[in-house]
Amino acid sequence: MNLNLSDERTLIEGCKKGEPQARKQLYELYSGTMFALCLRYAPDKDSAEDILQEGFITVFTKIGDYSGKGSIEGWMRKIFITRALQEIRAKQIAKRYLEQAENEIIAEEVKLSVLDEISAKEIMDCIAELPAGYRTVFNLFAVEGYPHAEIARMLNIGESTSRSQYAHARKMLQEKLKNLNK
Repeated sequence: MNLNLSDERTLIEGCKKGEPQARKQLYELYSGTMFALCLRYAPDKDSAEDILQEGFITVFTKIGDYSGKGSIEGWMRKIFITRALQEIRAKQIAKRYLEQAENEIIAEEVKLSVLDEISAKEIMDCIAELPAGYRTVFNLFAVEGYPHAEIARMLNIGESTSRSQYAHARKMLQEKLKNLNK
């Protein structure tokens, strides 16, 4: 996003006024980044596109709430993550997988030699194949950097469940990555 600060402020003000050109420009600037975020949480591309569309509707509806503190991209990321989590909750996918593994903690390290021979796309494909609950917690913790306490609050689960889901996701990813090397 190659906007200087005054251009960004002008763009945001245009969006707050409901100007179509400003909304279009904001969409064009951030849709790629936000779509990549949506893909990490969605079970498939179509669902990610739905989350992207719903997320931008929310952005344009709530742009008046943006105070200018922090980056617009960071503010938008929170909206898209929230929207993705709402989508998961609505389908009750996460709940089924999160309850299933409560109180089970498994930890194992991924061998670096395996990762040396695997592309980023292959890793992302493996993450996308994880069950929704595992994928959600893995993305929130490992990719987005949220602590388990925050993840637990966001998903309305116990902190131990978040840790367990992350451990299960890691274990599954390790197996998937090992199998890629064979």
